[in-house]
Order: sequence, then structure tokens, then C-alpha cells
Amino acid sequence: MRRIRPYWDLTRISHHAPELAPFAVWLSWAQLITWGSVFYTFSLIMGPVERELGLSRADASLGFSLALLADGLMAYAIGRWIDRGHERRVMTWGSAWVGLCLLAHSFIDSLAGFYAVWLGLGLGMSATLYAPVFAVVTRRFPNDFRRAIIIMTFLGGLASTVFIPLSSWLIQSLGWRHALWVLALMQWLICMPLHAWLLKGAAPQKALVNAITSTDGNADSNARLATPTVSIKVHLKRAPFWLLAGFMLMTAIVSSALPAHMVSLLEEAHLSPAWVIAIPASIGAIQVLGRFLLFLFEKHLDVHAANRWIPCLVPLGLVFLVVGGLAPWAALLFVTFYGLGNGLNTIVKGTAMAQYVSRDHVGQLNGVLGVPLAMGRAVAPWALGLMWTPEVGYAHGLRWMLLAGVLGVACLWWAQKSAHQTHMKALTD
Repeated sequence: MRRIRPYWDLTRISHHAPELAPFAVWLSWAQLITWGSVFYTFSLIMGPVERELGLSRADASLGFSLALLADGLMAYAIGRWIDRGHERRVMTWGSAWVGLCLLAHSFIDSLAGFYAVWLGLGLGMSATLYAPVFAVVTRRFPNDFRRAIIIMTFLGGLASTVFIPLSSWLIQSLGWRHALWVLALMQWLICMPLHAWLLKGAAPQKALVNAITSTDGNADSNARLATPTVSIKVHLKRAPFWLLAGFMLMTAIVSSALPAHMVSLLEEAHLSPAWVIAIPASIGAIQVLGRFLLFLFEKHLDVHAANRWIPCLVPLGLVFLVVGGLAPWAALLFVTFYGLGNGLNTIVKGTAMAQYVSRDHVGQLNGVLGVPLAMGRAVAPWALGLMWTPEVGYAHGLRWMLLAGVLGVACLWWAQKSAHQTHMKALTD
């Protein structure tokens, strides 16, 4: 009789598929380019666009919020298409669309045009960023998806390090409009071919389930226990899913609000212009350092203990910023803890649904959260812009970000406890 390990052992690294590492590394290049050219470039073009179009800070922030809203509204449909094996079509055409929107952005001359292109970029983000690519690797490497996600985020985590200085140089050298032409070409000449080449041969959902449940040894029992092939509706009625929803919502609010205002926030800390560019650019390197350490030592860690404590890093960084009042030392400590926490949180968020709810429907389960996450992510940058005042700057907004971070940690801890109780109840039934 085969021994079934408890659920907290199910995420230990299993036999590595030989193609996992090169697949994840090559796919990471597209992540680096898309995160860098869209998500991180916004904070750099926000100032020039405001000046040229005569926009307020709240007006410009709303453009980024609309992109995040569109991203979330498409999440369920994208997740469902990927779960059905259409990942190549989704991500290849997604890259083509992002490039087209970046090109269109270079021709805008009104607030309506600015909002339209960022809505379009949000649709492209939903098909090209971490949510769809994590669903892809979870499907392709069902017994090793955590390691695949960690590898994939190495290069993706360098997006700010590479593209904040690169995009800044392009804007200064070519102007912001022509800089967007270069970023659009990167989508068409690099990201599109990578997705078209790497994502061939995706298995349909039924074949994937059969592959998971036919593996030999303990992997068979583990897969059956970890991902029972039940309807998605069953998982939607259980507490772990909704508690993870709370965790993801709170962390999404923080991680979407701060990058859009990072440059302005550091300027208020009275740092030199060189440091204002260098510090947010260093966040990517700090993120990758944290992921590399996790990659090296995760076999010696309890994965669920790591999941518990990693999300505490971002609120801790915000504590320094709130207490220090935007002093330079506080800004430096904030960036360090924010970089580590934000980078490692990507791993936690990318694997939590598969670890604590279900691997069979991970794309759709994450997609169900698309609308609430979209609302939180969309409102957050705009709200942080509204809370900014000339008298106190970002002080009030940072306190609200700290509260959101603490609530997110509490939801994750509760979700882990609830998942364990659900598992133990299933064993006794």
C-alpha cells in the first residue's frame, strides 16, 4: 500500500522534466520585456504626458488604473482559454496587441486617446504577463510548477532594473513618443516569436488530467490528493479560495499603487535625480536576489512557513517609510524590503491557488478573481494619486497601503489554516 504524504509535503520538488529549465528561461525574456516596456515605463512617461497634455496627477494615474481594470476583466476568459490548451494563440497575439497599443500611444494628443491606449494595453497585459504564464507552466509541469515559476521570475524580476534606465535613456534621447516605437518593436521582434516558438503542443485539459493522475510512485497519490478532478464550483464554496482572494486583493492594491508613484515618491524624499532613477531600478535586482536565495534554499525550508512570512516583508518596508517620513534612510530601507517582498510575493501568489485549492482549475480560479482584483488594482494608483497633497505628500496614502499589506498577511495565514482543516476533514470522511 502506497504511503500518502500530508498536504504540506505535496509541494516538494519532484523529478524535474528535462525541458523545464530552458523552457522557463526562454519564456522569461518575454516577461522581462513586457513588464518593463508597459508596467514600469508608465511611471517614466507619466510626467512628460502630464506636461504635454495638461493633465493632473489624478488624471494620469487613472490611465494606469484603467489598464489594470481591463487586465482583470479579461482574466477569467484568458485563464479558461489557457486551461483548454490555447496558450500559444493567447500569448502570441497578446504580444502583437501590446506592440500595436504602444505604437498607438505615440500618436495620442488627448486625454481620451491616453485612456483608450491604456485600456488596450490592459487587455494585452492580461494575455502576456505573469497570470497567464503561470497557468501555462502549472499545466505543463504539474508536479514541478513551483520550481518553474521561481526560474521564470528571475529574468522577469529584472524588468525594472533593465527598463527604468533603458526607457529613461530612450525618452531623453528620442522623446517619449519615439521611445514607444522602440518598445513596440521589441514586442513584435522578440516577444511574439518567443511565444509562437515555445508554446507549441499544449495538451488539452482532459489529456493534462490523465497525465497527472497516471504518474507512478508517490506522485500518483500526491496528484490525486492535491488536485481532485471536481467541478470548479466546489472550490468556490470553500473558505481557502476566498481567503486567498483577500490576500491577493490586498497585495495587488499595494503592488499596483506604489510602482506608478515610485519616482514621484522618491523625489519627495529629496534624493538626487540619479538616485531617483537608480533606486527603483535596483528593485528588480533585489527581487531577483530574493528569488535566487529561495531557489537555492527552498529544499531546506518548509514551503508553507516560507509562504507565511514572505508577505510580511512589504508591510515591514512600509513601516520604515511611514515612521521615517520619507527621509532618505527610510526610502532606502523601504526599497530593500519592498523589493525582496514584492519579488518573493510573486512566487507565493503564483503557487498559492494550486497549493491550497486546486491545480486542475488554476487558470479559471485565478480568472474568477479577475474582476475584484481588477477593481482593487485599478482604484489603487488613482486613489494614491488623490490622497497626495502638496502639504503632506504621500503620507496619508502610505498609511492606507500599510493597512492593506497587514490585512493581506492575515488573510493568507487564515487561508493556510483553513486549507489544512479542509484536508484533514477530507482524510477522516
